[in-house]
Amino acid sequence: MATINENFLKLQTGYLFPEISRRIRERRLTLTGTPTDTEIISLGIGDATQPLAPAVVEAMKKAVVDMGSEEAFRGYGPEQGYDFLIDAIIKNDFNSRNIDLDSDEVFISDGAKCDTGNIQEIFGLNNVIAVTDPVYPVYVDTNVMAGRTGQANKNGQYGKIIYMPCTAENNFIPNIPEQKVDIIYLCFPNNPTGAVITKEILKKWVDFAHRNKAIIFFDAAYEAFISDPEIPHSIYEVEGAKEVAIEFRSFSKTAGFTGVRCAFAVVPKQLKAYTKDGRAVEVNSLWHRRQCTKFNGASYISQAGAAAVYTAEGKKQCRKIIDIYMANAAVIRESLTRLGYDVYGGVNAPYIWMKTPNGISSWDFFDRLLQKANVVGTPGSGFGPSGEGYFRLTAFAKPDDVKEAMQRFAAV
Repeated sequence: MATINENFLKLQTGYLFPEISRRIRERRLTLTGTPTDTEIISLGIGDATQPLAPAVVEAMKKAVVDMGSEEAFRGYGPEQGYDFLIDAIIKNDFNSRNIDLDSDEVFISDGAKCDTGNIQEIFGLNNVIAVTDPVYPVYVDTNVMAGRTGQANKNGQYGKIIYMPCTAENNFIPNIPEQKVDIIYLCFPNNPTGAVITKEILKKWVDFAHRNKAIIFFDAAYEAFISDPEIPHSIYEVEGAKEVAIEFRSFSKTAGFTGVRCAFAVVPKQLKAYTKDGRAVEVNSLWHRRQCTKFNGASYISQAGAAAVYTAEGKKQCRKIIDIYMANAAVIRESLTRLGYDVYGGVNAPYIWMKTPNGISSWDFFDRLLQKANVVGTPGSGFGPSGEGYFRLTAFAKPDDVKEAMQRFAAV
């Protein structure tokens, strides 16, 4: 008799974004009128809408030509990524911030979602996990699937996970846990709240991890959207972080790679975890082994495109794309503020986090916005109990759509 992994049965109802898609489909079936009246504008899922930078396109075209020639054809590449991309990452993303990394500490992948979900595999099931609340659902759900949690309670919180509330009262920055934790998920700039963290506060987390022999999973997928020079782009800007942190980065939003797929994780060789009897083990070698076993590497074509992001032209072109998204964020922030909403984020991050009006639930506000304005956002409760009463909008839309959506908000 074949049996299933019953941990999957602990998961709450379907993943957040498929449920949103279902409700959008139902709304489309009821719409009548002219296309301009009925067009649904999505400010929900964080999917890139600007086309790839020309420098990236040209690099990928060349890579395709390479793959069509006997002389330059490449089959399986290194599971950890090609040196040409790793070297560019280290030079531009880390050396430029006075951070030194070895090439075998950077692991190229096909997405930060995959990396943040897969990294927990190399850690024991007895680890106590701490997550911010609200939180990117992948962090929680993959630990549930692995069997590291208990059942969910009526609020949707799983047993054996430490939830760290992030609300307007604490500026959406989690308080350091008082109880024992072993693995901490932090995402800054934050998805979904758009909050950022100062170097001073981040140093407190690094110090906490040192004291407790804990490890921080630091998701920096949105670091390119930071404009404040005082906000750190990498956790490794903090002294001692290499001994306690793994960092995740992505080209998805910064270079429009949501459909191309390329990202990377940094696993310093100084980072150690422990066996049950207290023996220190290098985490880098474990992740290397995992990737060699389960991953064949990101495609040569996508890595060639990613490397072009770091060329002089690529930097200018990608910055222009980021500026478009951040201009969208400013329009959303200013428009909603004029309409009387409490609005957060959207300054150093592409996400705008707003309080729902008059205490309405986040899903009820989603339905109201969809039915009255044909505009889509993301209910805050989908990110955790502390997200109830909030609503996320993304700046990843076309500027004209953002302006139209904000006009429609006035009717809600």
